Amino acid sequence: MATILIVDDNPKIRKLIDIYLRREGFATLQSADGCDVAPLLEKQKVDLIVADIMMPELDGYGLVRQLRESGNDIPVVMATAKTDFADKKLGFELGADDYMTKPIDLEELVLRIRALLRRSKVAAENKITVGSLTLDHGSFEVRGHGEAAVLAQKEFLLLYKLLSYPGRTFTRQELLDEIWGYGTETTVRTVDVHISKLRERFAGNPDFDIVTVHSLGYKCVRKADSQ
Repeated sequence: MATILIVDDNPKIRKLIDIYLRREGFATLQSADGCDVAPLLEKQKVDLIVADIMMPELDGYGLVRQLRESGNDIPVVMATAKTDFADKKLGFELGADDYMTKPIDLEELVLRIRALLRRSKVAAENKITVGSLTLDHGSFEVRGHGEAAVLAQKEFLLLYKLLSYPGRTFTRQELLDEIWGYGTETTVRTVDVHISKLRERFAGNPDFDIVTVHSLGYKCVRKADSQ
């Protein structure tokens, strides 16, 4: 059972979120201000934080900055009445993982929390399991169906990225920037070449398909999800 820390100076909002998250199977903790979070984290295991921005002593921005500067990479969903893009940009630049505008849709909040917890687990383990296949980021190895193979670095990183977000479309430029680095002189055609190699290598596999999204890029679809 994952534990969610709700940080908001409004007790009614804290209670509302608390009741809903508990009903969805989460354990919860509450805090009225960002300044109370660090001492709490020393005593309690917390898997994710939902934090308001506007708080009297240490606001949400300060909280995220404090967490990241101390090396704590716990996922943080920022919730606020602020709607300007500049406010969202600041939150993400400081290290927030997601951003929701009040009034919060609680059902959507749960979906976002579950998605972040999945990604956090993947990051901590450096492994992805898709059907019968396991991708090991530490060794660039793909294991499954009685076989194991070490992929070329760029091929592995490309497949790992796509399978980390099944169903999400990535543009060729996004993949190029992510895998080859910003400012690379390599062209997006390189992405197409590596995708072709991956398709050839995993042709006929029962676990996933690499799908071309016309005029955009690529996505991986788990076959179990498409049936």
